[in-house]
Amino acid sequence: MRVLQALAAAGAAILLTGASAPDGEDSYRWMEEVEGTRALDWVEGQNDRTRGLFEAGKNFQRWRDRAGAILNDPGRLVMPQPAGTNVRNFWQGGDHIRGLWRQADRQDFLGGAPHWRTLIDLDALAADEGRNWVWRGATCLAPAHRRCMVALSDGGKDAVTWREFDAVEARFVPGGFVTAEAKSDIVWQDEDHLLIVSDFGAGTLNSSGYGRQLKRWTRGTPLAGAALVYEAPASDVWLRPIVERGQRGDHVLILRNMTTWTSELMRVADDGRIRALPMPNDATYRTTIGDRAIVQIQSPLSIGARRIPAGALVAYRLDGDGLPVESVYVPAAGEAISAVSATRSTLYVALLHNVTARLAALRPAGGDWQATTVPVAPNSALNLAAADRDGDTIFYVEQGLTRPETLYVLAGKDAPRRIASVPSRTDTSRYVTEQRWARSADGTRIPYFIVRPRDAKGPIPTLISAYGGFRQSSLPTHLPPLGQLWVEAGNAYVIANIRGGGEFGPGWHAAAVGAGRQRSFDDLHAVAEALRSSRAASTVGIYGASNGGLLVGAAMLQQPGLYDAVVMSVPLTDMKRYSKLLAGASWMAEYGDPDRAEDWGWLRRYSPYHNVVSDRVYPRPFILTSTKDDRVHPAHARKFAARLEELGHAFYYYENVDGGHAGSANRQEQAYRTAMILSYLERELGRKPAPPTSVLDAAALNAQQTYLASLTSAPDWHSTASGLRYRVVRAAEAGAARPLSRDRVTVDYEGRFIDGRVFDSSYARGEPASFPVSGVIRGWREAIPMMRVGEEWEIAVPAYLGYGFTGRGDIPGGATLVFKIELRAVAPAN
Repeated sequence: MRVLQALAAAGAAILLTGASAPDGEDSYRWMEEVEGTRALDWVEGQNDRTRGLFEAGKNFQRWRDRAGAILNDPGRLVMPQPAGTNVRNFWQGGDHIRGLWRQADRQDFLGGAPHWRTLIDLDALAADEGRNWVWRGATCLAPAHRRCMVALSDGGKDAVTWREFDAVEARFVPGGFVTAEAKSDIVWQDEDHLLIVSDFGAGTLNSSGYGRQLKRWTRGTPLAGAALVYEAPASDVWLRPIVERGQRGDHVLILRNMTTWTSELMRVADDGRIRALPMPNDATYRTTIGDRAIVQIQSPLSIGARRIPAGALVAYRLDGDGLPVESVYVPAAGEAISAVSATRSTLYVALLHNVTARLAALRPAGGDWQATTVPVAPNSALNLAAADRDGDTIFYVEQGLTRPETLYVLAGKDAPRRIASVPSRTDTSRYVTEQRWARSADGTRIPYFIVRPRDAKGPIPTLISAYGGFRQSSLPTHLPPLGQLWVEAGNAYVIANIRGGGEFGPGWHAAAVGAGRQRSFDDLHAVAEALRSSRAASTVGIYGASNGGLLVGAAMLQQPGLYDAVVMSVPLTDMKRYSKLLAGASWMAEYGDPDRAEDWGWLRRYSPYHNVVSDRVYPRPFILTSTKDDRVHPAHARKFAARLEELGHAFYYYENVDGGHAGSANRQEQAYRTAMILSYLERELGRKPAPPTSVLDAAALNAQQTYLASLTSAPDWHSTASGLRYRVVRAAEAGAARPLSRDRVTVDYEGRFIDGRVFDSSYARGEPASFPVSGVIRGWREAIPMMRVGEEWEIAVPAYLGYGFTGRGDIPGGATLVFKIELRAVAPAN
């Protein structure tokens, strides 16, 4: 076991042993009491330790000041919200920590000289009322936009208090509409009526903690007396009221989500009758334009003799008795719909083509839609910022990884007009940006963007940001403060477009739903391995928030030797209890139901809380959360950290008291978190990795490639999509068992270099080796599940499927490894 033990010490072991978290009694359930004394005492102790450590770093204050300057830069874009003849904006900066809601004349704004009038000073309001108010937006009654309902959150929670506000008199309306704190949704029906979904008391919430009753609330009456319009089953995940202006009157709609990915759009007639549109349950409502509801289909749909592919936009008529459907836009190959927004007469569709932005303007013409391409700079990301539903104007933002944001306005068929650009925060000529591709375990090509200093020589510390879930695309937007300051320090920043997102349409997401979740992790591993094998990265860190926090937590446990740092922000980690914590039940269509044995089978294989083992070397993660996160329970972060601590693993932990699911309630807190993360990355990634015993020179590397090429042409050798070579030396009997990736196997093996030198052998030790398939190097993880018990194989593992180009222990960097393997037995893993 000489080499295997050496590799285990280096954190890249073939063998994986040790105690993991039990599936039985959960000894850290007490951490689920959000503000329990015991839990908060533990949090305070962890926070004190982490603060003291990072604040003492030589660069902490400089990074905090620099991040604060970027976040509060007075030259950053002002994002307008059309409101009749005005535009409105929420602004934070300078002394306005909580922010100002303000208004300016639209023509002055378009001319570049807006005179802002303050509507609400949130700092003054918080001081007057003794509350930590965080802005959560406003909804105003069109077309006057005078009457508004303003949403205020205490500390950044999803739960809000709604208050009626008069935007002309700039004051809250005495005796106006006011709600208690709750997770609620409100729209105006007319000046004296609101449609509201909220917590109305016992039995009115669904299993995800959201309201399941829609009521019509009349001015001057108590909310308790509001008339019931619709009640959804308790098993649904959420309910949303919508009021849209049509050509001959308003359309009152109800969007009912049975699961995250199945929904029903209903129209409320003037007489109160409710009728569902005949759209497929897996379709996604996007917006309305005129008297049409715009829907994106997730499965192919037939319209007469025409078959519309998944991912396309279709329209349903809202007026009249009939509801015919028409095709609106069909994405081309390699293209996906990123965002949809509508003005009074134009539908704007932001598209992704190989994850770079395109923009189309569509207008109905009879039963057809005419598409016009709006010019967009190459390698851009696009944000449809705000559309004027009363007119035909849209504001959008164009940007790139090293190209700051530019705000454009587009009115009707006019050419786009630039309104403002953010001054460059750094010398972007110093950096180079490119899109690269990695190959995942199943052969799928995974794109990623990398930004690094133009003059960087050789491998440098690299941070990968990824999400991989809920159809959310990771776009090449302008570097956030974390990425900008990291690259300024001479490092590389990567955005990985892994499966589970929406970068390539419905199939890209569906591939990683439920039982397919492992594909997201495999994709992230592939990007990290590509960065190492291409010698771009000397050390690799991964960053993820929310579902991304789950992603990086699972990744670090599956491939600890691949990662040197892990930032887990507001993560999910306990996949056994996630559906019982806060909004978790609403995500079961994405992950699965842990109370079903079949679903728990795949959830258990990656649930971070259940997969920590005692004798494996992990990178030291930085785990961040918020006490007032009422979406992803802070217990996920707490319990995972406690499990690491119990089993003897180092970590860093910080829990912000405020901030909600965003993790911070204002820009000062964002700057502080950024400085902490950078201090952590400097500690964990700034160091040089331990050198291997030897590194192959150029001639030896060429010999590795020549050897692999010779096997490709040999008659009895085969090659997989990843580049693994193998041949069957002895076949098994018919019907012999084949292991799954989660199983434990017993093998005899011999490992040698291409020159024939043996570096490890179970034959020499006189006993076979036993280990879980998931715990071996990637080349073995691919080969073992293809074998049957009793077979003998020979495999040739390229460096990028083995120990990379930095090497491990006695394995030199860049080495091809050749193994003889005899599969003796298979047993289900614990």
